[in-house]
Amino acid sequence: MRLRSAVTAVLGAALLLAAVPGSASAASGQFRYSYVTVEGDEASGFLNNPPSGRCINLHGVGQENPQPGHSPQNRTDAWATVFTGTDCEGDSYRLRPHTGGASERLKVRSVIFG
Repeated sequence: MRLRSAVTAVLGAALLLAAVPGSASAASGQFRYSYVTVEGDEASGFLNNPPSGRCINLHGVGQENPQPGHSPQNRTDAWATVFTGTDCEGDSYRLRPHTGGASERLKVRSVIFG
């Protein structure tokens, strides 16, 4: 009886895994940006293997910090669209996969991949 339940559970799990799309789950690689902390110190932020299709507010440059981030570098395998405002609002700019980058003139507070 236990063997039958175990086999059923394994088959059910396998069917669930087969039904979940894998390619859209995350961008592989790293996204980097620079910013000045509230205390005035230079800092770097990064996202490793960020999720695709979901807006990400960048750490350290949200509404609590009057200065946005700058110099974004997209080293992921997906297109990154950066925004001047939080919650993927404001002006936007697309950075190509693997080599996309911009100077410190490009100000950023959020990003979405895909």
